[in-house]
Amino acid sequence: MTRLRPSSSSASHPVPGEFVTTPHPSGATPPPGCPAHVHGGLDDGPDNGGPSQRAHPLDRPDPSALLKLHGPEFAADPNRYYDYLRQYGALAPVEIAPDVTAMLVTDYRAALDLLNDTATWSKDSREWQKTIAPDSQVIPMLGYRPNALFNDGETHRRYRQVISDSFQLVEPHILRAKVQHAADTLIQAFGANGEVDLVGEYAQLLPLMVFNDLFGMPDSYGERLISAIGGLMDAASPEEANAADAAFTSYIMELIGAKKARRGPDLTSWFMDHPNGLSDEEVIPQIVVTMAAGNEPLANLIGNALSRMLSDDRYYSTLSGGALTARDAINEVLWNDPPMHNYSAHYPRRDVFFHGTWVRQGQLVLVSYAAANSQFGETTLDQTRTGGGSHLAWASGPHACPVQRHALVIAMTAIERLTAWLSDIELAVEPHQLEWRPGAFQRALAALPARFTPITPDQAGATPWDSSPSSSTRPEPISTERRPASAT
Repeated sequence: MTRLRPSSSSASHPVPGEFVTTPHPSGATPPPGCPAHVHGGLDDGPDNGGPSQRAHPLDRPDPSALLKLHGPEFAADPNRYYDYLRQYGALAPVEIAPDVTAMLVTDYRAALDLLNDTATWSKDSREWQKTIAPDSQVIPMLGYRPNALFNDGETHRRYRQVISDSFQLVEPHILRAKVQHAADTLIQAFGANGEVDLVGEYAQLLPLMVFNDLFGMPDSYGERLISAIGGLMDAASPEEANAADAAFTSYIMELIGAKKARRGPDLTSWFMDHPNGLSDEEVIPQIVVTMAAGNEPLANLIGNALSRMLSDDRYYSTLSGGALTARDAINEVLWNDPPMHNYSAHYPRRDVFFHGTWVRQGQLVLVSYAAANSQFGETTLDQTRTGGGSHLAWASGPHACPVQRHALVIAMTAIERLTAWLSDIELAVEPHQLEWRPGAFQRALAALPARFTPITPDQAGATPWDSSPSSSTRPEPISTERRPASAT
């Protein structure tokens, strides 16, 4: 167990310059790429280069001595990294991109304290942004924008209320119908092939198609939105990124122009007409953050839940009994492998001693939802059913996801619709062959290859998948991994 200096009122707080965390007595095996490999692991000595080395805790961390949360090694086994980082205490210094450092909160209680303390912590990244290169790869995720995500106080409340109130006007049955329409369109496009990448051809596309519909644009604009967002995500050069940004800007401006000319029962019109009275210049960033911040987590949630369902016999119905549900798979993902592992960027308003560690004013601090959720081990399926609202996948506090219910409806409907159409869908590779996209923030599969019996566009299969909760006793799983079908 991590041992920290006492922080109760009976003990004096350490002062800046005093060492404040101590690693686990036994140490942990350093993950690949960790500087501690040079020293053969950690010990309690002050000169081994590990976390017990004395250093001014308010100095900027040295990237050359930090664990890197980017690259394929971290993506392949993030929990091993989190286990190692817990040796530092509730917070650990990490590198999230080349020459970009952060303090990562890995403790559940500390995460809740940070996420709910707006007096100490700010979401405004402008001062911190001056300390990194203007072309850093983290700017799209952390660079300031005038939206609900990067503002505090009354400005944040005003923007967030527009988003949450407008989504409340979307009736659940209307939302489900829009998701079903998007799902059917995508499934019909690949249904005759008998094989599909469920990430690239389904999970990554469906949320944007739904957003295009919710914000009031015709289906024909959905492809433009998908192309623009895809270009922003996958740009290999500044020129490609600029072209994608121009395409996205063009889409947004046409959307605003269309709704200024004619309102409708859609999010754009409701954003514009909200009593908070946002100007066009204020509405646009709220649309952008809803689409951009909503797409990646939703796509990952759908893809990761499908991966779990296709890899685990417990989710497949047999003649001997029922099956687990899409909601079960989603809850397991939210607890044990959330679609965004690390985010909720915050910056202390002053030097602060926080859960045993000094953090300097303006330093980037990220919350590891994944590490906090798994602090006491993997959460079982029964635990997700009884405590499903206690995970941090949606964050917490005033900046928690404002549309959690809608996200769940979209994810569950997308999964249920797919498994209703493709009754015998299964992985086309072994589960251990699946690869994860590198990156410090997201938990996203690079691809999810699957195969199934080809279907015609007007055919919906009779499904062995149970998409509604059952109160019956569930059978014990025959195995923990579903095997891919044979080539015959």
